[in-house]
Amino acid sequence: MTCSCAIAQNNYEIQVYGSETQAPRTMMIESHSNVTVMGFKQDQNGVIADDLAWHETIEVTQGITPWFEIGAYLFMSANRGQYGLTYVGDHIRPRFRAPVSWHWPVGVSISFEAGYQKRRYSADIWTLEIRPIIDKEYKWFYISFNPALDYAFVGPDHNAGLQFSPAVKLQFQVCKQVGIGVEYYGGIGSIKAPAAPSQQFQQIGPAIDLDVSADYEINVGYMFGLTPATERGIVKLILGRRVSWKKRKAIIN
Repeated sequence: MTCSCAIAQNNYEIQVYGSETQAPRTMMIESHSNVTVMGFKQDQNGVIADDLAWHETIEVTQGITPWFEIGAYLFMSANRGQYGLTYVGDHIRPRFRAPVSWHWPVGVSISFEAGYQKRRYSADIWTLEIRPIIDKEYKWFYISFNPALDYAFVGPDHNAGLQFSPAVKLQFQVCKQVGIGVEYYGGIGSIKAPAAPSQQFQQIGPAIDLDVSADYEINVGYMFGLTPATERGIVKLILGRRVSWKKRKAIIN
């Protein structure tokens, strides 16, 4: 049994999330551009081959309260032999965080991401992801752990129940604007009966975060597949732009 939910998500959203949510009346607009430079050359479980495929995701996240945000995703793909981008699916994601006023020693939040993917691009069509997020920043070091759980409402993994898809990020802040680290993404399979090691989704690679300003975020990396069930190489790029809806105070001459 392969980990269809993990594979479908990680080819489009290759990101380890931090616990912080968007501030009220601010919006983050992100472009996730992933190119599978060494992928599957043959269809996998009815999903079209993704070797040399370009996956593009547009993510828009709106801050509602100091502890709640809501995000939406649009997934698109351009595969070898096809022209232009093709609609793949869309998701919605509410997320809640532990308020800063609680003074917890670590950052904690949880998101619920649900949505649809076309059958030719994902074995599971309607899915839900429950993603707890735990992170900690200490001086020049940052760590985030996302022990996500996936569930397929419609698809071959429906009877498997909850599947475990952990993700981890370790980062060292080289300077104020540059962070260098390692990201890991896994798809272990069903909690009740984990997949054999060779059929698990295991991906790891270096990543660089560039904070060029308070309004822009850049993340670039290269992910290596560690098992036969994982694409061997994916280049990823995340570009983010923060927009504020807060009213500016009038300038008095």
